[in-house]
Amino acid sequence: MAAAEEGQWVLMATGRSPTNIAVIKYWGKRDEALILPVNDSISVTLDPDHLSATTTVAVSPSFPSDRMWLNGKEISLSGGRFQSCLREIRKRAQDVEDEKKGIRIKKEDWGKLHVHIASYNNFPTAAGLASSAAGLVCFVFTLGNLMNVKEDYGELSSIARQGSGSACRSIFGGFVKWCMGKNNDGSDSIAVQLADEAHWNDLVIIIAVVSSKQKETSSTSGMRDSVETSPLLQYRAQVTVLTCTFVLAV
Repeated sequence: MAAAEEGQWVLMATGRSPTNIAVIKYWGKRDEALILPVNDSISVTLDPDHLSATTTVAVSPSFPSDRMWLNGKEISLSGGRFQSCLREIRKRAQDVEDEKKGIRIKKEDWGKLHVHIASYNNFPTAAGLASSAAGLVCFVFTLGNLMNVKEDYGELSSIARQGSGSACRSIFGGFVKWCMGKNNDGSDSIAVQLADEAHWNDLVIIIAVVSSKQKETSSTSGMRDSVETSPLLQYRAQVTVLTCTFVLAV
């Protein structure tokens, strides 16, 4: 690792990611840690000009720890989901060089460097508009850009899924399917694009925000309660899997 003035440099990357709205919803996890769903799901990705997260990630040898700010307020990065995404991206980091700044980072150095992350949502957070989907996929995508990660969108969606399940679908535009997968390690639980954003040009989605208050019950808690208490959930999952096998034709 080298720079024009050792320890004084900062390298940054910025990304923007949209939210998505499920048309066939996933509800319930078969693995809480890896966020593996009990059914396939399909969503439509919204216009990032209207609902999106914008994230800037900075790295510097002068940063003593990883830190994050959401909508201007510092939040903890100690949660398992953030840490899973950070760990998976750092494992895949490659050499990075910025000739203009005289910065060279070897892939083995990324484990010693800390990042500062600032993210902003242009719509209400935790109010039922899938802010975690936009935020976590932007978190993963921008970290990956900064660290020169070479994985394709499908593989990145698998990492984003470990932060927020529906985040994996926001990596693509248009209509997207999140495949529940069968492998215990979640390697085949990824997002695939069914149709791009130009597929249905006259489709208009109107969202009326009647309250920007945070939800009283989080999706995570609601899903866990459903899995533990609903005798109908497994039947719903079976029917949803069959529904998702149909080819999208509009």
